[in-house]
Amino acid sequence: MQVFYNKQGIGDCLIIMLKQGDRYELEQERFGNVVKITDRNTKEVLGYNIFDVSNDMEIQTNKLEVTETLIQQMHAIFEKNGLTDVLDVDLSPKFVVGYVEEKKQHENADKLSVCQVNIGQETVQIVCGAPNVEKGQHVVVAKVGAVMPSGMEIKEANLRGVDSFGMICSQKELRLPNAPEEKGIYVLTNDVNPGDPFISN
Repeated sequence: MQVFYNKQGIGDCLIIMLKQGDRYELEQERFGNVVKITDRNTKEVLGYNIFDVSNDMEIQTNKLEVTETLIQQMHAIFEKNGLTDVLDVDLSPKFVVGYVEEKKQHENADKLSVCQVNIGQETVQIVCGAPNVEKGQHVVVAKVGAVMPSGMEIKEANLRGVDSFGMICSQKELRLPNAPEEKGIYVLTNDVNPGDPFISN
């Protein structure tokens, strides 16, 4: 989930984005100051717009960090406007330390590897194109739902017939200072454990 606010650009409206993509056919339903946006065909909830939001909460930045407090505030606004929807949001860290337990050559692509990566609570399969990925490395994983510094959202993908659940990141993709220009993932050498939140120093 991503939450945006830009009073100068779009007015006093909080935009809650759950899903995005061109394949959806949008349908809107209004509950007071809240507009619920769904896909007309599947009825899947894509997001919400909350109008006149400054009457109910104080906002200091254009892109809001999704926290338990923010979710509670949005639920209070929903209830005030007669909407009973519940925002079920995973608040766990989206950038974590991963441990590459296994690396195999992709059957349909010479430059891709299929990796089994331990991210603490689970082991996920990630297809990686970096030339330096190897079994036994600690790496930075952007989990499904993570938003990269570029604005790209990490989603489940199928790469040349193989499912992939996340991305093993390079320093450049993380926009770390003095990131090397050459292609390759960021291999962590300090004392870390799978599932630890990744915090850039």
